[in-house]
Amino acid sequence: MKNLLSSAALLLIALLVPNFGYAADLTPLATNAKVEGTPDGWQFTVAPYFWLAGISGDTASFGLPEVHLDSSFGDVIQNIDFAFMAAGEARYERFSVVGDVIYTKLGADAKTRNGILADSVDVTSKTFAGLLGAGYAVIDDPAGHLDVVVGARLWSVDNTIGFNGGILGGREAKDGATWVDAVAGIRGNYFFTPEIYLTGWGLVGAGGADLDWDVQVGLGYKFNDTISAVAGYRALGVNYSNDGFVFDVVQQGPILGLAVHF
Repeated sequence: MKNLLSSAALLLIALLVPNFGYAADLTPLATNAKVEGTPDGWQFTVAPYFWLAGISGDTASFGLPEVHLDSSFGDVIQNIDFAFMAAGEARYERFSVVGDVIYTKLGADAKTRNGILADSVDVTSKTFAGLLGAGYAVIDDPAGHLDVVVGARLWSVDNTIGFNGGILGGREAKDGATWVDAVAGIRGNYFFTPEIYLTGWGLVGAGGADLDWDVQVGLGYKFNDTISAVAGYRALGVNYSNDGFVFDVVQQGPILGLAVHF
């Protein structure tokens, strides 16, 4: 049973679940700097995005020994069943409220070696990450702004191994964690021209995790007052460990986003 569970857990690890990373503050993708002609009052932005990230680090589930990961985005994308990522911002003068929501579901299956305890195993990993923060612009002029941000991030990870056939047929084993981290940092943008701008952020925090950090820089293009796009690079690290569940990893790669302003 232990060998079978170990094999199934290794399959779960091979999914390369981005449990940690997707929950970070991506709201600079939703930034909407003040430019000539921008009306006074509230401004809102919604920004779906996609992160082409690889992963490296150490992870463990079900109390088994830690396993080292070092995989590209191509390895991760093969196992994605469903993913949703979007950021948002509500801004009034120097004040802002920012949010980020991510849900991912990854799955894989494999035949067992001997087929006695089970003929095959199905592995599913679900991750939800939600961020809510508030910001204040310490620099605010027509070319852009620089905000100080504080907030909280909720993470929930659920890993499930299902056994098919054999003695353990129909049974499941689950492992996961839910925690909250406080985060703080800066975010902002700067317009070189009325259409082209630089955007980025840097955040660090802790709480349920021992350490949680996130940095990004991107170049944006404003097509009109309603639509803009951002392309850049992001790196995110987290170190979480509790009761045999370990996630000490770094995820990094290109990021693409589309922002709708109203």
